[in-house]
Amino acid sequence: MIKIINKTNIDFISMRYKFFAFSGLMIMLGLISIFTKGLNLGLDFSGGTLVQVKFEEKVEIADLRRAMEEAKLQTSVQSYEGNSFGIRIKGKQEKANEAAEKILAAVSTLGKKFIEERRDYVGPVVGKDMAKKALFAIILSLFGIIVYVAFRFSNPVLGTTGVIALAHDVMIALAFMSFTNREIDLVIVAALLTIAGYSINDTIVIYDRMRENIRKFPKMPMGQLINASINETLSRTIFTSITVIGVLFIIYLFGGSGLNDFAFCMLIGNISGVYSTIAIATPLAYEWQKGK
Repeated sequence: MIKIINKTNIDFISMRYKFFAFSGLMIMLGLISIFTKGLNLGLDFSGGTLVQVKFEEKVEIADLRRAMEEAKLQTSVQSYEGNSFGIRIKGKQEKANEAAEKILAAVSTLGKKFIEERRDYVGPVVGKDMAKKALFAIILSLFGIIVYVAFRFSNPVLGTTGVIALAHDVMIALAFMSFTNREIDLVIVAALLTIAGYSINDTIVIYDRMRENIRKFPKMPMGQLINASINETLSRTIFTSITVIGVLFIIYLFGGSGLNDFAFCMLIGNISGVYSTIAIATPLAYEWQKGK
């Protein structure tokens, strides 16, 4: 196995309450943001009309928003690379063409040449149905992971603590999406499911090492055994994490506007996934076993 750091002997278990407090604070701030600001749901979930336009000359987003306000259109405007802008009317029940023509008419008041690059419409009923299916997919995946980990390790505690950790990662990713007011659509749901898979995979690696060490050192105290298992796999965790996060960071910087939100969500989720494996999943397993 490739090692990028020497053997460590860090006492992670002794810092577990600090980890729990930090995670609790981040989740609390995220919930406050979600309940006060709400989540910026995309057309996939809210329904509405999207028109993307591209100008031949530079246009300020503030001028475009002012034009929408003067036309009495309640829209959200997002800027893209190449002097392009996405203009959305959410939750409208008008036909796509009618809403789109109103948007284009308001854009025309700027007096600058532009072309229409994209036009999308999602009905509110379809949007609600997609939201229900997305939530069901997340819940079903979490349940499946509990069953898989519990069966693999013959221990429901490990399955439950692993799912708590990946639920933590999904919550942290949603919190940062709310902090930055980024749009949540089906692509972001795919990112959240990917984060869950990555997080539990990293956790299973440590759980495997814990199982091996239990067989080798059956009389070793649980806290010492967990610390040894984390430290023994720390080099692998850091190496693989840097590789994944590095690729995601490049996509975030140079992948274009279409992948920017996806890459941002994946970045936060993967960083949180590495943290939660060490700071949430295994310390929770220790607390649970200690309680028994």
